[in-house]
Amino acid sequence: MDLFDANEKQYKSKNAPLPYRMAPRTIDEIVGQESVIGQGNLLRRLIETDKVASVILYGPPGTGKTAIARVIANSTKGYFEWLNASVAKVEDIRKVSLAAKDRIKHYKSKTILFLDEIHRFNKLQQDALLPDVEEGNMILIGATTENPFFYVNSALVSRSNIFELKPLTVDNLKDLIKKALADKERGLGGKKIKIDDKALEHLAKLSDGDARRALSALELGVLSTSPNKSGVINFTLKVAEESIQKKAVVYDKKGEGHYNTISAFIKSMRGSDPDAVLYYLAKMIYAGEDPRFIARRIVICAAEDVGNADPLALVVANSAMQAAEFVGMPEARIPLAQAAVYVATAPKSNAAYLGIDAALKDVKENPTLEVPKHLQNAVYKGEKALGKGQGYKYAHNYEGGVVALDYLPVKRKYYNPKDIGYEKKIKARMDEIEKTLRSRD
Repeated sequence: MDLFDANEKQYKSKNAPLPYRMAPRTIDEIVGQESVIGQGNLLRRLIETDKVASVILYGPPGTGKTAIARVIANSTKGYFEWLNASVAKVEDIRKVSLAAKDRIKHYKSKTILFLDEIHRFNKLQQDALLPDVEEGNMILIGATTENPFFYVNSALVSRSNIFELKPLTVDNLKDLIKKALADKERGLGGKKIKIDDKALEHLAKLSDGDARRALSALELGVLSTSPNKSGVINFTLKVAEESIQKKAVVYDKKGEGHYNTISAFIKSMRGSDPDAVLYYLAKMIYAGEDPRFIARRIVICAAEDVGNADPLALVVANSAMQAAEFVGMPEARIPLAQAAVYVATAPKSNAAYLGIDAALKDVKENPTLEVPKHLQNAVYKGEKALGKGQGYKYAHNYEGGVVALDYLPVKRKYYNPKDIGYEKKIKARMDEIEKTLRSRD
């Protein structure tokens, strides 16, 4: 059986996908992430001294989370366990826990548990990890593509060092691809491959910081291209384009990429940068975001950030929302772009937004103001006897359609129009009304 297992392992190793074969074995083989594992940095020191404490590694796919875990597994003197949260159960955690306690008791040996996709564990499953991490029965290395401060139990987060991994640079990916082409033991060095500079650039750029994607596309291109008469595989730009047909944008519709992008989109509209607005809009469209979601954000921004500085902004945004719903994608991108650019370039005022929030705060925190009797509705004969509706002055019966009347029992000021865009005219009109009323006193 041992011989069979050894042969099976060797077969799997030779036939495993290129990203798996090229996985780093030592810390020096890891490409990129200098801010996390560069010389002198905390995680590198912990790995080199075999003093790794519980850590959570988070970042986009293919940035080295599992690679770092493998390096730790290769360098530690302790026992290393692997679990994937997408298939593991509480029962699996308990088995690891019992085995870890047994190793401490009989062998004085530590256990390191690598839990991939830790964000997929629900609260109950994450709670099951807590006692062992708390008591030091095992060391947890969690890996996640989601922000752990949102998706991981706060008690686990507080007991772990958090390391954020960034997407690899184009140069990082080029180096990785070259290493794979040169490596005869694990890579493609046993084949005669000539890669064009443009093809190398294309693979590195469209992999969008994902090492796994870059290596998978490289292997696919090599395996699907026949060698020429000299036995050389020419990895051209065309081959590169075919092997990585669409750029993989890091955008989880329910995750951090989603919220970061829509936040940047809204803030760019508010900040009057139409080019940034179009970029983030394109990113969301490319990643398959629901156009109705995008349209709703534009409508909200038109009301909140443009407001009465340009009342047409809300009209344009609402029309774009209806048009996007009517025509569907891909044509919906056009009215969405028109509305987003209109909102971005419109004069800005949040006076109405601030006004309603101030009024709501007043209603919530202060005694409720009664409606003045002269504004109350007198429908029945008995209500008029109570004084309801008496003393009301119909504004249109007065010059300029303006009349002195108390509409609140206590004077309040919520709306303060800004001296910009159409709201400048509103401000002038309000000043004119006040001046007219003063002249009649």
